[in-house]
Amino acid sequence: MTLAELERQVSACVRCPLSAGRTQAVFGVGNPDAGLMFIGEAPGRDEDRQGEPFVGRSGKLLDKLIAEELGIDRGGCYIANVLKCRPPGNRDPQPAEIETCRPYLETQIDLIQPRVIVTLGNFATRLLLDTSEGIRKLRGQVYPYRDGVVVVPTYHPSAALRSGGEVVAEMRADLIRAKQALAVAA
Repeated sequence: MTLAELERQVSACVRCPLSAGRTQAVFGVGNPDAGLMFIGEAPGRDEDRQGEPFVGRSGKLLDKLIAEELGIDRGGCYIANVLKCRPPGNRDPQPAEIETCRPYLETQIDLIQPRVIVTLGNFATRLLLDTSEGIRKLRGQVYPYRDGVVVVPTYHPSAALRSGGEVVAEMRADLIRAKQALAVAA
């Protein structure tokens, strides 16, 4: 399977009720050959309208931090979400929705073959690390994932927008950690 074939499957997916309320599925964006992948939780209103992850206020902050700490733009990494459709009212993803979308995300990871995955927030982090621990406890470290891939958990950019400077500073430190892990994996 190719990434384009998987994207076509996702755009036609009706496996869960979220598909009925979407404007469009939000598959992913960026360089499919990048060594670095970011994974968030789910599309929001702006993402649902534009069909691209992290395009609203959270996306602008993420883009800024990626540029400043990693020296790249969206073309130098790949960005996706756990869920491919927007939950109503931007509510948290439900366990059944996560499990329904999980095969799509796992196949994306398999096809992109990143060396480092930065998880943005609790949902992506808990899914990839198979834990119930929260992001506050998990961030600040690098974790083995599979096949030599490592996971660097950090906050979701929306948490930084709500919480301010301390969270942004911790995100910056996590992105530096990701950059170091990427250099080691090169």
